[in-house]
Amino acid sequence: MKLRVQLQCKNLHEYLRELNPEILDRLYNHPATCLAVYRELPSLAKNYVMRMLFLDQPLPQAAVALWVQKNSQRDHDDCVTVLTGLRLWHSQHLQGGLQGYILNPVFKDNLGTALLGGGAQWADEGSSLGPDRHARDIESLDRYAMERWEVILQFMVGSPSAVSQDLAQLLIQAGLMRSEAGEAPYITSAGFQFLLLDTASQLWYFTLQYLKTAQSRGMDLVEILSFLFQLSFSTLGRDYSVEGMSESLLTFLQHLREFGLVFQRKRKSRRYYPTRLAITLAAGVTTNGGFIVVETNYRLYAYTDSELQIALVALFSEMLYRFPNVVVAQLTRESVQQAIANGITAQQIIHFLRTRAHPVLLTQTPVLPPTITDQIRLWELERDRLQFTEGVLYNQFLSQADFEVLRDRAQGLGCLVWQDVAHRVMVVTSQGHSEVKRFWKRQRSHI
Repeated sequence: MKLRVQLQCKNLHEYLRELNPEILDRLYNHPATCLAVYRELPSLAKNYVMRMLFLDQPLPQAAVALWVQKNSQRDHDDCVTVLTGLRLWHSQHLQGGLQGYILNPVFKDNLGTALLGGGAQWADEGSSLGPDRHARDIESLDRYAMERWEVILQFMVGSPSAVSQDLAQLLIQAGLMRSEAGEAPYITSAGFQFLLLDTASQLWYFTLQYLKTAQSRGMDLVEILSFLFQLSFSTLGRDYSVEGMSESLLTFLQHLREFGLVFQRKRKSRRYYPTRLAITLAAGVTTNGGFIVVETNYRLYAYTDSELQIALVALFSEMLYRFPNVVVAQLTRESVQQAIANGITAQQIIHFLRTRAHPVLLTQTPVLPPTITDQIRLWELERDRLQFTEGVLYNQFLSQADFEVLRDRAQGLGCLVWQDVAHRVMVVTSQGHSEVKRFWKRQRSHI
């Protein structure tokens, strides 16, 4: 049985809190980064930052605690944890032995620059290069971005799609695909779960996996993170110049081009267009539309001609009919349990169906029939009644005494999984097998 791996997708703040403090402080030298971090703060934390943005002196912690009512103390504590973890403010000793809070001076100055204006230009607009004879409108950029992203997803589900060796290797390093010697990469349990996420979550998770490998690629993590945040504040449909970019950033730009985050007509083109995927990256905006109708008889209708969407529906349902613009499928015990065996949970299937529900269903409450959601969960529980443990089988003992000696030794080591005394059969864990085997060899040598 395959072990179920739960895919963990960190948000922006969770990712930043895990960075080295030195890297985090360098990131705050860029106004775009400070504005992106501020934008994703909880509402109360934003209020705290704004109250302290123009103060040069630290505030006593007791005074800050009075900004909320007593029944909101938990929200205050959560804000303190967030602001401290992101190094947005620091503790400082005050006269009289009191403790105070003061905003990180680098973050304070650059957030002020981002909010009030001034400072260096974040990106060179393409206007310096003159009008673009091959300008792209917003509609064509949206189409290009989704086509490029779907190529990656189609490659994951086994469709013949051309991706670079770098991209295929990144999918393997991220644990979304696996590759055996001499065989084409194939999807993993985590990969199945990845496919059921919304586009924004997929893109953010994939970007985090890329950032983990950035330094091993010889890239400056601060430089490429700052560039990503700059892209998120770009204007959709406007072109920007590559002038002044380092070689590391130019390489990164080519990777973003393959992911669908930027459009560049040619590899050596001097201008690029950020797509909607790049602009919504840090904001986590979902771009998927609804196309699925589920009936109480477990029949599923997917109104789409996208090969990718059809492949996603086929992950947990049995395909019945296919027409030019609609696919008919059936949710069955076997199809759902096969999906669960591949690492997809019942809750993920239900979430997928709800978030992809056809607009006609959005007027109903609930969107999915309760009989469907309950049955999917029951099919998962039915499969989870049995617990599988990997082990090594011992049998064909010549005497009951031999069986009991080895059984007692395995029990003493805490590695005995199961025993059948009548038939002289037992199972030990894979980890304890080597020690039990060595004991048996020593025992046999004394006979």
